[in-house]
Amino acid sequence: MISVSGVRGIIGDGLTPEIAMQFAQAYGSEFPGRVVVGRDSRVSGEMLKYAVWSGLMAVGCDVLDIDLASTPTTALVTERPDHAGGIILTASHNPKQWNALKLLAPDGLFLRQKQGEKIVNRVENADYNLVAWDKIGRVHVFQHAAEQHIDAILNLSLIDVDLIRSKKFKIVIDCCNGAGAAILPQLFAALGCVPIFLNQEPNGLFPRNPEPVPENLGDLSRAVLEHNADLGLAVDPDVDRLALVSEEGNPLGEEYTLVLVTKFVLSKTPGDVVVNLSTTRAIDDIAKQVGGRVFRTKVGEINVAVKAKQIGAVIAGEGNGGVIYPELHIGRDAPVGIALMLQYMAESGKNMSALHASVPHYSMIKDKIELGFAADARAIVNKLAEQHADENINTLDGLKLLYENSWIHIRASNTEPIIRVIAEAPTTEQASAMVEVFKKKVKDFS
Repeated sequence: MISVSGVRGIIGDGLTPEIAMQFAQAYGSEFPGRVVVGRDSRVSGEMLKYAVWSGLMAVGCDVLDIDLASTPTTALVTERPDHAGGIILTASHNPKQWNALKLLAPDGLFLRQKQGEKIVNRVENADYNLVAWDKIGRVHVFQHAAEQHIDAILNLSLIDVDLIRSKKFKIVIDCCNGAGAAILPQLFAALGCVPIFLNQEPNGLFPRNPEPVPENLGDLSRAVLEHNADLGLAVDPDVDRLALVSEEGNPLGEEYTLVLVTKFVLSKTPGDVVVNLSTTRAIDDIAKQVGGRVFRTKVGEINVAVKAKQIGAVIAGEGNGGVIYPELHIGRDAPVGIALMLQYMAESGKNMSALHASVPHYSMIKDKIELGFAADARAIVNKLAEQHADENINTLDGLKLLYENSWIHIRASNTEPIIRVIAEAPTTEQASAMVEVFKKKVKDFS
């Protein structure tokens, strides 16, 4: 699947080294200079890395190889003024047979629409600026990327390292055998925590569904109770999403990572917030308490990031556990989310259950309808929008219907041949009922 932010597919059935090299050639032709290349732990990552290197070097780009690294780490390194851009090899929460090239702009954000279209056009037309033998790029290895990332977190204005260290938090962390192993042990050591790791081997063999949602965190919940830990944390394979488990072993739901971080950040630095259309309305309730405004965008990190940069938001993110803290950089970042949560616990003197109880609660149901690759998901959603044109709707990104105390959002996925259906209401029963009604409507149209 090709999009403006890169290319994604199943290894051996769509995504090949040749395709990776072509996209790297196109990218390097559009962004000449030194390009940062990082990868998560997927088995196919090293193979694709060498294909990407070849493509970049063939058009005269130097490569800065940071090898195994979290997505936010790669983005931070890319931001340096002497770097032309960055390529991340990760399929994020997709199953282990998938991989992708995610393309970064020189500012460390994912490519904007027009930038991405230029890359795709170059690939489609084989328009590459290939160089002579004596202009071929070189590979430079950089081994301190995680260290730089951690140092930047420790120097944030809201982080009191000594205070966090004094608490000696015992934390169970599930890395899903992903890139978390490249940064989280060092982060916890710097913050004086007592970490207990699950699935720490970065071999790309994910022992659970890689999405850090409650139904996939049973082992983590049990380990929190077994070790009498203060907190449980789960990340996805590229470490841009974070989920929380309370000291009682209860997964809070990925929405509440951003809710809790937003409450803490706004309590210290009131300001504006940017989230996507599918994020819980609890964010609005919290912002209202301090006079902050909430801006909503299309789903997708780049949409949230661009708006956050435009308005100078103090906190932003997505309800899938993606925390964006602009003082560090404008991208989803689980390590900074961890640091902010530990700071919140340390300052408040409260455990995770108490902090969770202090924020507004709604019930959210997230579901999806899988389609064949030939199905036109957006056309189906457009038909639904026409059917509900007389109601209170938002069509910025698919169809969102707004009711007095609930909402439902139906949209085509940007990365998979599916339609996502998300509803939020005061009770689980109400949210579930809305989802079932609209799932039936989607199936009727398809």
